[in-house]
This record gives sequence, C-alpha cells and structure tokens, in this order.
Amino acid sequence: MIFASMQVEKLLLPLLWQLVLIILAARIAGVLFRKIGQPEVVGEITAGLLLGPSLFGWLAPATFQMIFRPTLEGFPDGTLHWVFVGISQVGLILLLFIVGMEFEFSHLLSLGGSTALISLAGILLPFGLGIGLSFLVFELVSNKPDTPENFWSFSLFLGTAMSITALPILGRMMVEWKVSHTKLAVVTITAAAFDDAAGWILLAGVAAFVTSDFHISSTLLMIFYTLMFGAFMIFAVRPIAIRLLNNFIVDGEISVTGLAVTLSLLFLSAIGTNLIGIFGIFGAFVFGAVLCDQVAFRKAIQVKLKDFVTAFFLPIFFAYTGLRTNIGSLDSLQLWLIAGGIIGASIIGKIAGCGLAAYFSGFSVREASCIGVLMNTRALMELIVINLGKDFGIISDSVFCMLVMMALITTFMTTPILKTMVSSTEFEPILKQ
Repeated sequence: MIFASMQVEKLLLPLLWQLVLIILAARIAGVLFRKIGQPEVVGEITAGLLLGPSLFGWLAPATFQMIFRPTLEGFPDGTLHWVFVGISQVGLILLLFIVGMEFEFSHLLSLGGSTALISLAGILLPFGLGIGLSFLVFELVSNKPDTPENFWSFSLFLGTAMSITALPILGRMMVEWKVSHTKLAVVTITAAAFDDAAGWILLAGVAAFVTSDFHISSTLLMIFYTLMFGAFMIFAVRPIAIRLLNNFIVDGEISVTGLAVTLSLLFLSAIGTNLIGIFGIFGAFVFGAVLCDQVAFRKAIQVKLKDFVTAFFLPIFFAYTGLRTNIGSLDSLQLWLIAGGIIGASIIGKIAGCGLAAYFSGFSVREASCIGVLMNTRALMELIVINLGKDFGIISDSVFCMLVMMALITTFMTTPILKTMVSSTEFEPILKQ
C-alpha cells in the first residue's frame, strides 16, 4: 500500500507543476491581452503556444522535457501525457455543455433574408476555398498514402475548419463593447449561430465518414444514429431533465445533488455520441443545447461551473493544443507559403463572402465590412475543431500548426481592424474600449 501511494505521488508531482505553470501563464497572458484591447482568450491561446515546443521547448529543451515530458520510473512512457489528455477532454465536455446552453436558437428561428445570405456566404465561400486548396496542397502536406478516401477526408475537414466562426467569443466581445443589442450585432450573431450549427453538422459528417473507414453505408448509418440521438435528446431527455433538474433549484441556486445529477446526465450524453463514434463533446453540446431555454437552470449551473471551467480546464486545453503545435514542423519555404495560402484564403473567404453578402443585403460599406471582419473570428471553436482533426489523423503536424496559426491570427486581427471602420456605425462605442 505504501509503495502504491509513493507511485501515485511520483505521478502527481510533475502533474501539479504543469498545472501551476499552465494556469498562471494563461491568467497572466489573458489579463495582459485584455489591457491591449484583445479578448482574454487570445492571450490564453498564446500562452498555450508559448509553453509548447514552438518557444519554450525551443529555448530551453531540457527544462521543457523535464516539466512537460518527464521520465517517470515505474510508469510506461507517455503516462503523464495521457493523464493530461484525459483532463483536457473532460474540460472540453464541460465547456461544450456550457456553450450549448448559451446557444441562442431564437437567432436561427428569426433568420431573415439578409442574415441567411450572410450565413450561407460565410459557409460556402470558405468551404469551397478549402476544398479547392486541398487539390493543390494535399500531396505536399499529407502524412498518409495518396488515396481517394484520405484526400476527401482531408479536403472536407479543411473546408469545414475554414467555415467555422467563434460564436461564443463574438458574443462576449459584443457584451464587453456594449453593442450587443444593436442591429449589426444581432445580424452578426445570428449569422454566426447558423455558421456554427452548419459547421458542427459538417464536422459530425466528416467524423462519421472517417470513423466508418470510408464506407458509405457505415457513414450513413452513423449519421442516422446521430439524428436519432438528437431526436432522443429533444423528445425524451429534455422533458425529463427539465422536470427533474428544476426541482433542485432553490433561490436561484442548484443544490449539490442537482449538480451531481446534471453532471451524470451530461457524461451519459457524451457516452452516447462516443459510442456512435463522433466524439463525446457532440453529446455534451447537444445536452446543453436542449436546455438552453431554461434560464433559471442555465444561470444556476453557470454559477457552479463556468468560472472553474474557464480558470482551470480552458488553460489546460490551450496548453494541450500548444504542446501539440510545433512551428518547427514548417521547415521549408514551401510549407510557409502553404500556411500563408490557407490563412489568406480563410480570411478572404469569410470577410469577402460575408461582407459582400451584407453589402448586397442593404448595409453600407462600413457596416458590411464590420460584419465581415467579425465573422472572420475563429478563436476557441476553431481549436476544438482542429484538435478533433488531429485526433482522427486527418491532418499532419504541419497542417495542425497552420490551422492553429489561422485561429490565432483571425482572432487577433478582429479588434484592431474593426476599430478602423466602425466610425458612423452602431459599433462606434467600440472606439471607446
């Protein structure tokens, strides 16, 4: 028993050092970036990248190895890595549950003609550019044999990754800027909500395609199971959960028992989509989404979970992404040119697609430009998507690095560019931030 306890302590010590470093670095970077007018999430993402092999591992390889990849006597190689992965995945499940609860389906129901056009342009043009780019770069960046199945999984994933808009981050930005109730904000959030919903559907389809070993019949069966899961969550789980969970809310607070029941239902939902083969986070998102109209429950559960998830689990996920990102994997001019092409196409696809659609829908040039720039924000949701692509083996280390750079650049550029074009629009309060 004493030997077993000592072994646990051997594993725990380096894990605790990692957590201290990750949490503090993410918080400090988040605060610093907030002071220069950037969302905190940009600083947290940056902190994760700086802690990885791209900077820390490059400047101090021995120290990096000692902290993040130590050799633990008595444990198989990679044990600490998988503990870290497990924690980050649980954090993603909790995060996607919160994102699902914040998803405003009323935006989708009120989707007007102009917003629908902006949404479709924001999906179709980046998706088409992603498919087109894959024909040019697949053989240069793929780490798999050049087969039709691998090509189409790569191209569909690249198109999907370029179509994502960071809905939660956009919402938080607009609240911070005090413009969330303007017409421009409502149109942008509605279009982003549609894009995100479409993006998750596309991603689920790609996941089913890859998991089924590229068999059309198996893919269709997985999609059918996914649709049945969604129907089951809406028509069976939702009414039971509403009746059950609201009983645990007293004076705006949810009891410990209510929290335990919520977490159990959440993890069961994640188990459901995990068994289907499309990742547990989809189940977590759906469970949150079917409860998004339960305002009292949403506020009560957020009080219990949101700050802890933001302070603890999110930095771990960013660090996990950073530890998987190695800018050194772009070891040739050709790869850097490909990275520039992917990032450039993703920016053009969103800004031009959404901006032109907004302009032809009756918005002024400045207003349309604002909508296009905001829709180009990718942030956290993009990181989730590309980590799934990495886990599936769809993308190589170099492409993973390119897409992480895309997520960071498209988010970082939003605020400074927006401030140059908001004059004489409803977004003018942004200039005071």
